[in-house]
Amino acid sequence: MIQQLSIFIQDEIGSVAGVTAVLKQNNINLRAIASFDTPNFAILRIVVDQPERAKRLLIDNGFAVTMSEAIAVELDDRPGVLHDMLQIIADAGLGVNYIYSIVYRNGKVPLLILNTDNLELTITVLKEKGYLVADQEDLVL
Repeated sequence: MIQQLSIFIQDEIGSVAGVTAVLKQNNINLRAIASFDTPNFAILRIVVDQPERAKRLLIDNGFAVTMSEAIAVELDDRPGVLHDMLQIIADAGLGVNYIYSIVYRNGKVPLLILNTDNLELTITVLKEKGYLVADQEDLVL
């Protein structure tokens, strides 16, 4: 499993840049980012190389931040691979809460980051089907 941060930001110009400024100023490398907006605010989900430190620094800079677990799964870069994995999860009776990806990994296959109703079971089911589920250390680009 990997650690990801969810940052609640105002839906206004420069909000995302405020988060990335804190990361840049503290030499924290961003591995993945996704934004989910609502009418009044956005949830920015990020994966970084130093999640505990990033959380503390963002909170110290006035951001509302939570840390949660997700999984990162290696997928070959070819048509249908994402569907096959999602079908395995659905067949196991698991719901996907959200999904985003790390595309470039210095010659390695892409990683898909997802959160489900039961992360442990999702990992077990995917590993049984031959998928490689990455750890935080595997996120090095």
